[in-house]
Amino acid sequence: MLRIAIVGCGKIADDHAECIVDIPGCEIVGVCDRDELMAAQLGLRLGIARHYSDVSRLLAEARPEVVHITTPPQSHYSVGKLCLEAGCHVYVEKPFTVTLDEAKELLSLAEGRRVNVTVGHNAQFSHCARRLRALVAAGYLGGPPIHLESYYSYDLGNAAYAKALLSDHHHWVRNLPGGLLQNTISHGISKIAEYLTGNRLAVCAHGFTSGPLRSIGDCEICDELRVLIHDGTTTAYFTFSSQIRPSLHVLRIYGSKNGLMMDEQQQTLIKLRGKRYRSYLDQFVPPWQYAGQYIGNSVANMRRFLKAEFHARYGMQMLIRSFYNSIIEGGPVPIPYSEIIRTSHIMELIFSQLRDSELTMVDEGRPTRALGHRC
Repeated sequence: MLRIAIVGCGKIADDHAECIVDIPGCEIVGVCDRDELMAAQLGLRLGIARHYSDVSRLLAEARPEVVHITTPPQSHYSVGKLCLEAGCHVYVEKPFTVTLDEAKELLSLAEGRRVNVTVGHNAQFSHCARRLRALVAAGYLGGPPIHLESYYSYDLGNAAYAKALLSDHHHWVRNLPGGLLQNTISHGISKIAEYLTGNRLAVCAHGFTSGPLRSIGDCEICDELRVLIHDGTTTAYFTFSSQIRPSLHVLRIYGSKNGLMMDEQQQTLIKLRGKRYRSYLDQFVPPWQYAGQYIGNSVANMRRFLKAEFHARYGMQMLIRSFYNSIIEGGPVPIPYSEIIRTSHIMELIFSQLRDSELTMVDEGRPTRALGHRC
């Protein structure tokens, strides 16, 4: 029986708990939050007697083998270090840490203690992401990726997601070095980081506050970001937006032979044929082929739905299962450490560049804070 603990008892902790209880051979032995009432309430919902407000007590008394860290990012490093030093395997919610140095130190400590670590990039374990990974590995692109495009949207108009952030000027998200961006973009950046093959990173970033936020007087939040990334071999574009519609969670990846387009929202994966047809066939045949692929995706999704394999937490559950298997069977971790470092590195370059190139713009005669670009 694998003994599991959860540190941080907010909303995301419930998703982790629901995934864990569905995995045979696992037991949640304790929960912890610095707000003891939050820990007690989660413990009550899960039927767990042990709840704590101190991580050290949790580790000493509940003696977990695996700890899920679902606290705000500012504490990921300190809590992760405590757990690793206690010999626990650690699953850290995204973003992995606040800084690149913190990420490197935690992973180095894990390797030294011979325990496993992963990060909550669960979107990389959805149905379509796993199919895309298999096609790339099988050589469908015709070789290494040449170019990637990642789009990640965040709906500030959805009260369930954004009401607390917009109404509270002391919200912990605002206190992150990268603000809203730091708490959200790792899902989209990690999709790029997985397929980069070079060892040199260059970033050109431009971020700004959208018109709707400026109109309500909130110029502190950077909610629009455009980034160009080059690793010496592969190029990538990353777009983060709270405003574009339709809301996108899309990855496009292009090789020397073919391309692939994955839509995380629709759970579709489309093969993009690289070779063109002769004459006017290029205007007739591909639309039919794409239509057939979309129909095939729809039918497959309906089958998964009927088999109860299409729930919102599927990617998280697959990541957690893969992580636990790496612990029990001694296999590789589901997300390579080099990929975690690369994601952290890209994000740090983005935030550093935005801070260093802060500009003042004038919007209709009013000074407005904006983040510029420096390439």
